[in-house]
Amino acid sequence: MASQLRGNDLRQLGFPEGRAIGLALAQLQRKEHKRLPQTEQLALLKTILTNPTDYLTDLAWSHTAAALLPAPSRHVALVPRKEYATFGAEHIEQGAIHQMETAMKLPVTVAGALMPDAHHGYGLPIGGVLATDNAVIPYAVGVDIGCRMALSVFDLPAKYLGQRTQELRNLLLANTRFGGGRGWDRGQRLGHDVLERDEFATVPFLKNKHATAVEQIGTSGSGNHFVEFGLVEITDPTNDLGLPLGQYVGVLSHSGSRGLGASVANHYTGLARDVCKLPAEAQYLAWLGLDTEAGQEYWAAMTLAGDYASACHEQIHRRLAKALGEKPLAKVENHHNFAWKETLADGREVITHRKGATPAGAGVLGIIPGSMTAPGFIVRGRGVPASLASASHGAGRLLSRTRAKAELGEAEVRRHLADYGVELIGGGLDEAPMAYKDIHTVMASQRELVDVLGSFTPKIVRMDGA
Repeated sequence: MASQLRGNDLRQLGFPEGRAIGLALAQLQRKEHKRLPQTEQLALLKTILTNPTDYLTDLAWSHTAAALLPAPSRHVALVPRKEYATFGAEHIEQGAIHQMETAMKLPVTVAGALMPDAHHGYGLPIGGVLATDNAVIPYAVGVDIGCRMALSVFDLPAKYLGQRTQELRNLLLANTRFGGGRGWDRGQRLGHDVLERDEFATVPFLKNKHATAVEQIGTSGSGNHFVEFGLVEITDPTNDLGLPLGQYVGVLSHSGSRGLGASVANHYTGLARDVCKLPAEAQYLAWLGLDTEAGQEYWAAMTLAGDYASACHEQIHRRLAKALGEKPLAKVENHHNFAWKETLADGREVITHRKGATPAGAGVLGIIPGSMTAPGFIVRGRGVPASLASASHGAGRLLSRTRAKAELGEAEVRRHLADYGVELIGGGLDEAPMAYKDIHTVMASQRELVDVLGSFTPKIVRMDGA
């Protein structure tokens, strides 16, 4: 076992007198660090001391890193934490809860809620819902602005999926594009009204984003983005889709605003951090007032990015419907990673941020996916005030991407997919079904938030990758 470091060891390393030393020594007593040789402990501490900003989002070292940074010159103080509702608390990691607690201390925060699929993210946790007073927080919206689910239901029998597997696989390969920077070749592109929007000319930051938007429209990103054929089963006769009970073939897609949304998020987060100097642990929750020029610019750019994400899905589904030679009987679409101007039950007007959370107002339809080997659910919101009329946006991660890659094997994942009869094109270990929470457990934690109208079970899945 490594010998124990003391305060003088850290002072010799260059640690300043103060809280950082005590926090670092306490962290070194945790079992994952205590077993490290002293030379490795010192090397780690030196790295944190040299680049503390790199560790502000690290679950283990964020408090130490924050204590190493100088207090901002225009400090915005946090306030006592406001109460918020948590759904499925027993299934939510402490990192996400810590982030939500921090968000509830912002002076602009009015109300909040944490969904059962919540996990750690930048700023607001993924699965966090935050209502603010006349302020928008770019990182409480998220990087992939307007990321959404879209489902098309076709009048094709369930057996079609098994009989035409290879044909459907080829349709996905021919009619979808995935990955960072990927777009359609010039002769393959489809036009869309969103590309003619004035914001590309009137919002200064967007003036050089139009060409990329034209190239990438109708494509999907990497990570957990997908397009898949699967089995739709309608189980509620009052489903609001006009569909009889029974089974159908469906196309389900999940992706967002591509490079456009990511560039908007990062640019305006930088602006927000410049004008809103929060304590280090809350710095990614910096906001822009909607009564400022920057706030209005971000709102316009965010709205455009959300509409662009919807246009991407519209083109994906249009291409696949044409390839199938079918018109959809019904469509359902919902988005997350967005901010809405809403009125709370008590009449207060707020900006509601849903970062990885599904709008679930009374009568609002949506899709909550599971994983490649677990069903997703078509739902109708119940408008519960405690959840800020929200629900989960999926099952939520059980393993981080790093842990999934380290702990899961390619052969193991392929066997798992084969056991469930799922054909996968692309994808990686970080998106393996085992990296996600049990969707049934998540749904059980939000029975009061949504009614289930039907399900979608994936069968042929396309993701980024070879």
